[in-house]
Amino acid sequence: MTVAILVLVVGLAAGFAFLNGFRDVSNAVALSTRTRALTASIAVLLAAIFNFVGAMLSGTFVLAFTQSWITIPHGTSGLTMLASALASSILWGVYAWWRGIPLSSTNSLVGGLIGAGSASVLVGGNAVGGMDNVLLTQVALPLVLSPVIAFVGAYLLVWPVTWLARYTQPDVVNSRFRRAQAVSTAAVAFGHGLQDGQRTAGVLVLALVAAGMTTGGNVPFWVLLLTAIMLTAGTMFGGWRISHTLGHKLIRVDPLRGFVAQTLTSVMLFIGAIGLHLPLSTTHTLTTSVLGAGTNQRFPSTNRRLVRRILLFWLVTPVVTAAVAFVLELAFSPLAELQPN
Repeated sequence: MTVAILVLVVGLAAGFAFLNGFRDVSNAVALSTRTRALTASIAVLLAAIFNFVGAMLSGTFVLAFTQSWITIPHGTSGLTMLASALASSILWGVYAWWRGIPLSSTNSLVGGLIGAGSASVLVGGNAVGGMDNVLLTQVALPLVLSPVIAFVGAYLLVWPVTWLARYTQPDVVNSRFRRAQAVSTAAVAFGHGLQDGQRTAGVLVLALVAAGMTTGGNVPFWVLLLTAIMLTAGTMFGGWRISHTLGHKLIRVDPLRGFVAQTLTSVMLFIGAIGLHLPLSTTHTLTTSVLGAGTNQRFPSTNRRLVRRILLFWLVTPVVTAAVAFVLELAFSPLAELQPN
């Protein structure tokens, strides 16, 4: 039974990574295609390549991530928690994509783990360990602090960049920043691979530990390869609903402001993954960077109704995924009871 549920968790983790790449490709390509810096096919191919590279290199940080993340019970009960959390996150992610709403896969996954752990305790099982730290570092800080930093940082960065280009003809400025956006698009995709590759690989390592197949002291190569392949496959298919939201419906941006938003996002992702080992949401960071850069112009055209809808989705994501995972874990609980003592 443990092996069967482990296979289920691996399959769900692969689906989670695919959906992550499918939805989050918008973070890398939305602005560059909106400003005509890159064609859609070139932008997606560039994002896919650098997503793959970033996910493969994320193995350096996976162990630090898992050791500071959560602990789950060994055996079937721990695996069913992961399965419930992953399934809940996938369902909510598909719904958000259908609505064209960008949201954080990490927040949805953490919400699922909270709900699954609560259901386990309700039926007399073990709780998920380390949730207090996770709520602070992976829900509260990414949901509140990183968007504020991204918005304010992008807003302020527009001034020095426009000052440097003050004597240049507008068409020349646009041409130069379109070329620069090719680099910033690759940087965002690479940062996304570094950040979100850790999440899927970390879940797989936790599943292997729960199944008793590893001590968690290393990351198997197949875990990184599976994560990178599924992220890349999702990126290649591309979730254009969210790209349309970020590039066309949220706010008007030009190549200069698109470059500012993408560059700030990639820098924050690099610092979070490499320097601080903190999980930053690519979606939250880029969305608020776009808003910050786009607001700092003479005639901003913010879609305030859409902004409110996005913020509402961000706030309810942990609650909804926790509720769905709670129900799923209750359904799985008879399997955990079959585990021999």
